[in-house]
Amino acid sequence: MEAMQKDPVLVVVQLTGGNDYLNTVVPYNNPLYRDNRKAVGIGDNQILRIDGDYGFPSFLAPMKSFWDEGKLAIMHGVGYLDSPRSHFRSMDIWHTCEADKVGTEGWLGRVVREIDPKKENVVTAVSFGPCLFRALAVPGVPVACVAGPLETYGFLPAIQEKAQRQSVLDRFSRMYTPIPGSGVMEYMATTGLDSLRGADILKVAPSKYSSEIKYPDTPIARKLKGIGQVHCADLGTRVFYCDHGSFDTHAGQGPIHANLWSSVSQGLEAFMADHGAAGVTFVIGERVKGGHYGNMPSLEAGKLVQGDLNPNMDFRGIYSTILDKWLHMDPVQIVNGTYDQLAFLN
Repeated sequence: MEAMQKDPVLVVVQLTGGNDYLNTVVPYNNPLYRDNRKAVGIGDNQILRIDGDYGFPSFLAPMKSFWDEGKLAIMHGVGYLDSPRSHFRSMDIWHTCEADKVGTEGWLGRVVREIDPKKENVVTAVSFGPCLFRALAVPGVPVACVAGPLETYGFLPAIQEKAQRQSVLDRFSRMYTPIPGSGVMEYMATTGLDSLRGADILKVAPSKYSSEIKYPDTPIARKLKGIGQVHCADLGTRVFYCDHGSFDTHAGQGPIHANLWSSVSQGLEAFMADHGAAGVTFVIGERVKGGHYGNMPSLEAGKLVQGDLNPNMDFRGIYSTILDKWLHMDPVQIVNGTYDQLAFLN
């Protein structure tokens, strides 16, 4: 979250795939963690303890710094009831806040529509990544999409720019199967390439950016730098989105998970040194009241759901808190209901 400009800004970093919760916030004092994680558990000598119960793996050292500064809120047990156990359907639920039916609008797209109902600024929302994310997709709501570094984007020939934009939309259509009534086909028809014309405006951002902060040379850090460039260009962008992953690591859990999180945490470290950020599982910012929120679900076998931890905090409560306390919006229409909020924002 960025507290230095008058209008609040929200930055969402999506960790695509299935992140390993227990190897991100490690319950190192829980014997069940050791009993069940003999092969992939984080060793005691690799844990940065944040209190008497939890710690971060050493590759999350920047997150430990945010914690020590009181800028990091950790949300435990986040999810929703009766998960369909499908990455694709679950992602759709998180993006649309519709758990009982196929959603037609992304929750952040609804936020953008409320911020700019007349579509006066086509860069109110900017997305960095290989596709247009479902969370931002609402028919008629433009989103500026950037598939590569801003520095090179501004110098692409017109035909290459058009091909790049079309690629973003093609990936969107493949990632989110255009089921009738889902809103995907409606989005493609009513918005199409017009939604991406805001990328033309973004070409000015690198020339307006001046910072002594050196970002790591990783995909996620380059996206976060792009967000910083656009923000500093003062183009009126209020919602930023980017992704990183895939965290669906399976057999490569140890080194791959560590490398993924190293890239995220180091990228956020550079970003926070100059700007600010917000997320869902982790919420980071100057206005954040650092600490634990909610409880880590039980690791006892009898309390698992199909072998997985049982969520006890609805993700829509986190969205609602950010919408109400940070963006000063009524969250009910955006998250499709009323959910308990948390006290992680000053």
